[in-house]
This record gives sequence, structure tokens and C-alpha cells, in this order.
Amino acid sequence: MVVVLETWVVVVILVFSMVLVVSQNLTCNSDDLTGLRGFMSGLEAPIDGWLFANSSSSNNCCKWVGVICDSSNRIVGLQLPNKRLSGDFSHSIFNLVQLKALNLSHNYLKGPVPISLFHLPHLEVVDLSSNYFNGDIPVSIHLPALQVLDISYNHFNGSLPSGLCVNSTRIRDLRFAVNYFTGIIPPQFVYCISLEHLSMASNFLTGVIPDMLFRLPRLQELAIQDNRFTSLMEPGNFSSRLVSLDVSSNRLSGNIPDVFHNFPNLSYFSAHSNNLSGVMPRSLLNSPTISSLIFGNNSLDGSVEFNCTMMVSLTSLDLGSNNFSGTIPASLASCRKLKAINLSRNKLMGQIPESFKHFESLSHLSLSNCSLSNLSASLRILQHCPNLTVLLLTMNFYAEQLPSDDDLQFKSLKALVIANCRLTGSVPLWLSGLTQLQLLDFSWNDLTGTIPAYLGDFKSLFYLDLSNNSLSGEIPKSLTQLTSLISRDISLEEPSPDLPFFKKQNTIARGLHYRQIMSFPPSIDLSGNHLTGPIWPEFGGLKTLHVLDLRKNNLSGTIPSSLSGMRNIETLDLSYNNLTGTIPPSLVKLSFLSKFSVAFNNLSGIVPFGGQFSTFTNASFEGNRGLCGGIYTCESRTIPDSTGGKPKKKTGKGVWFENGMAALTGFGTGFIVTVISLLVVPRIKGTH
Repeated sequence: MVVVLETWVVVVILVFSMVLVVSQNLTCNSDDLTGLRGFMSGLEAPIDGWLFANSSSSNNCCKWVGVICDSSNRIVGLQLPNKRLSGDFSHSIFNLVQLKALNLSHNYLKGPVPISLFHLPHLEVVDLSSNYFNGDIPVSIHLPALQVLDISYNHFNGSLPSGLCVNSTRIRDLRFAVNYFTGIIPPQFVYCISLEHLSMASNFLTGVIPDMLFRLPRLQELAIQDNRFTSLMEPGNFSSRLVSLDVSSNRLSGNIPDVFHNFPNLSYFSAHSNNLSGVMPRSLLNSPTISSLIFGNNSLDGSVEFNCTMMVSLTSLDLGSNNFSGTIPASLASCRKLKAINLSRNKLMGQIPESFKHFESLSHLSLSNCSLSNLSASLRILQHCPNLTVLLLTMNFYAEQLPSDDDLQFKSLKALVIANCRLTGSVPLWLSGLTQLQLLDFSWNDLTGTIPAYLGDFKSLFYLDLSNNSLSGEIPKSLTQLTSLISRDISLEEPSPDLPFFKKQNTIARGLHYRQIMSFPPSIDLSGNHLTGPIWPEFGGLKTLHVLDLRKNNLSGTIPSSLSGMRNIETLDLSYNNLTGTIPPSLVKLSFLSKFSVAFNNLSGIVPFGGQFSTFTNASFEGNRGLCGGIYTCESRTIPDSTGGKPKKKTGKGVWFENGMAALTGFGTGFIVTVISLLVVPRIKGTH
């Protein structure tokens, strides 16, 4: 919904409207040449191709990289994005009096921007984004031709420039995002009568979001998320042309004003991560234009009610982490375009409505951490949703049995998470029909029996978590043949919408927030079970695997030296088993290994040294009577236990999906399982 390309539409039109100089004999205007010489003098290294001769008459700067001239041989454009420029921005820019377009984005320029830049009479487009500029923007600005100003992703501070639109009434696009601006939105912004896009996200702005912004006659997109605003808008009669409004991650409190009849074009509205309370306003629940509605992580209450007869455009709904109560509304299935639903972490109860059998548009459903019951009936209903690709049911159906019905079919499902429910039963046979599965998480249940060999047949499966159950038997050798963990050549299709994934290691750790599954490493987690037998040497062939966690089982035999073939492994935990022999020296080759443990086994010999092994503490090796090395000399012939013995198997909550996104130690490369997003603009200060 963000109008990212608008700036460059203006630039392209401007550039192609200029008549480029092609004659070898034309030379630069002397004032322009002085301006360029001064500009380059502020840089730490010269620009390739910019050669200044002793005489201005021999300089044809119109043919230099990034320089654009008009038919009069005057410089009207300076286009130098992504040129790795570093240094200061010289005040000599004022010599380029005919300049219309300036693009210095995505470089390493620093220091204040010269005041003279804000007084060039013909300047139409300015893009200084993604640099290290700092200081204040002057209050007095005279840029009568200005249409686009982008200074986002810098270190600017102070107040927003109050005089910007007073003398620059043609401005269509303003971008101040990801800086350090403070104070209120200046009331003089009421003069921005041509403004279509305004982004002030990720600053430290405070106070009330002024109503005059909503009344600007041409404003279509307003992005002011991740600030410190305390109040949204006052009720009243006005007409807004806004199409996209993002006020998420502020300090808004109180009820949502019932004013959305004043927004006849509003399609995207995000207000997640505030302290809004009360019920959803009627004018919002009857909006025919709303497509994405994102109110997660607030204190909204009441029942979930939607008028799908009116909300004919609704495609994405996120009400996760609120205080909604009652049952899941059966009417949601009549929202013909609704694809993604997140109702996780609410006080909902009961069962999934029978009407969901006819929910043909549904692709993403997150109902984690509610109080739902009857898992068997829920799965029988949801299997009829032909486009369902992501199903997250964590922390429901407490102590029920995982259905073993052979006739369950989820042909489109790519992510299935039913974690932390204390389910009984075994890993069911009907899972073998989920041939498109990429992610499976049944962790923190009470499943028994063996791990089925058919899991190794899933060509796209890159994340498997069966940890903290009571599974027994050997690890199926077929898991060492998972295609997506052997080669990155597998093309993993992106499931779509936008909910974040959360990973939480235990009840006191802070959760990690990821917006894409690509951010997570591919994983196999079978820890906390009763598995026996060897660690297969063939695991060494999983070249794209990042996490292998086999701790707290009853595995025996030696550690295969072939595990050194897992060249992308970051976490390898084999602790609390019955392994014997030595630690293979070949594991020193694992250059990305950051977490390693073989603690509390029956290993012997010398601990390898070098590579990442030089960074591991004694805790990685303790509880092995025959091991020596590291900080302990081999005369002692042992590395002492820091805990006084081999502890019992720990219990408690492990990794699970919060806000509907279950338990992930990591996801990986290959595809994107988007899940109804909170669309948070992260604060990234000082990075691009």
C-alpha cells in the first residue's frame, strides 16, 4: 500500500524531460563547475570520472557520471545514489542555481546538510535517504518548486521543519522516517495542500495526531507508526482521501473514535501495539473499502463481530493479543475475500464454527493461545478449506488426543503448528498426505510411539520440531534425506499474508520477532524425548541445516565425524545422551557453529581445539568423565561438572508460537510463510 515508487516517477519524468548534452565541445558553466569542485572537496575520495582541468573551458562536466545538463549546458540534475560516497556535504551546492533534481541516497555521507540547499529556487526533487546526515532542518525554507523531499534513514534531530509548506505549496511527497525528530507535528503542515504521501515513522514525535492531517485535500498515505503519539483523532464531520493509515506502535489509549464514515477510500488501517480499549467502532465494521485491518496487541474487548455484507473488501484481519471474548463468529466465513485471520491470544472459547467448511478464501488461520476445544472436530471442518496453507493452533485443546483419522486431508497445507497442548496419541498417518508441508511443529505435547519414516519424503520440509514429547525408537534414517535440507535449489513458494513469527525459549526469555520465515534457520529439533539408537552419519549430508538439537534422549554410539559436512550448522546440541568415544576433530571445520554441547554423555579423549571450539565454555563438555583439554590439562583426565552431576530431564514450556506463530528455533532459506502481519516498522537507527 506504500507508494514507494512515487518519488522515482517524478525523477524519471524530470530526467527524460531534460535535453542531454551530446556535443564533445560544450563546456560547463563556470558557476556550476565551481559548485561541483566544492561538492567533491567535501568527499573523502574523488568520484570516478570527475576530472577538473586547470581551465574551466576544458571541462565538459555534462558528460560526467551522475551529472545532467539542459540544452543551455546548465546542470539541472545530480544523480549519485549507491556510489559509496563518504564525507561531508559541501555548502558550495548553492552554486548550482539551476538544479532541479538531487539524489545522494544510499551513501555514507555525514554531518549537517548545508542551509543553502534549502534555498535553491528550481529544486523539485531531493533524496538524501539512507546516509548519516545529522543536525536540525532549518525552520526557514524557501524551495518554491519542491515536490519530493526524502531524508529518511538518517540521524536528523530537533523539530520537524515548520516552514516547509509555507513557501513550498507544491510538495507531494515528504519522508522523514527513521530519524531522531522530536516534538509535535507543526500546525503549519496545514499548508501542505498538495501533499499525497507523508511518512514520519520511527522518530520520537509526541502529542496528539492533529486532525488537520486527515483533512489535507490530497493526502492518500499517512505513516506515523513507531512514535510517541498519545491521541488519535477527535470525532467530527470531515472528508478524508486517505487510502492507507498506520498509527501502530505509539502510545494511543482510550476508545477508537467512531469516525470512519469520514474515510470513504480507506483500505489499509494498522493500529497494533498501542493501548486502545473498548469495542470496535461501528463505522469501521461497516466499511466497504477496508482491506487490511490490524489491531493486534491492544486491550480491545467485547465480542468479535463483523458485518461481512458490508465489508466486501476485507482480506486480512489481525485482532491477536487483545481481550476479545465469546466464540469465533460463524459469519467470518461469509467474508468472500478474507484470506488471513489472526485471533490468537484472546479469551475465545468453544469450537471452530461449522460454517468454516465453506470458507473457500481462507489461507492463513491463527487461533493460538485461546481456550478452544474438540481438536478432532476442528480438523474435520478445516480440511474442507481448499486454500488453507497455514494453520496455527498452539496452546488449545488441552490434554485431548491428536486425531488418528486416516481420512483427514489437507492438500494445500504448508505450515502446521499444534504445539504446547499436551496432546496424547501418536504422530498420525494422515500427515503423510501433506505433501506440500514445509513446517511442522508438534512440540511440547505428550505424544508416544515412533517418529514415522514418511516425514523424510516431504521434499519441501525444512523445519521439524517434535521436541518435548515421549517419542521412542530410533531416529528414522529418512530424515537425513530431506531434500530441502540437502540443497537450496528447492524453490519454496511464499504462502503470502503478513503475521509475524515469534520464538520463545522459555517462560522468562524475551521473544524474538521475525517477519519472514526466511529469517529463521532450517531446523530439526527432536530434543526431550526417549529416542534410542545411533546418530546417523548421513546427517552430515544436510548442507543447509542450521539447527540440529538431539539433547535429552537416550542416543548411543559415537559422534560421526561426517557431521562436519553440515557446513551451515549453527547449533549442534547432543547433550544428555549416552554417547561414547571421542569428539571428532573434524567438527573444528564447522565455521558457523556458535552453540555446541556434548555435556553429560560418556565421551573420552581430548577436546578438539581451534576454529569455533576455542569459543566454547566448559559447560559445553561437562559431565563426561573421560574428556580433557580446553582450560583443563589432560593430567586431570576429566572436565569437572559445574552442576554436580547429570540432572534430570527438565520440564516446562519451550519454544512455541505466540500471537499465532508457533514455536520456532529458527526458519530458513527458501520461501516465505507470511502470517497476518503486524507491519511494525523496526527502529533501525544508524543502519540501512
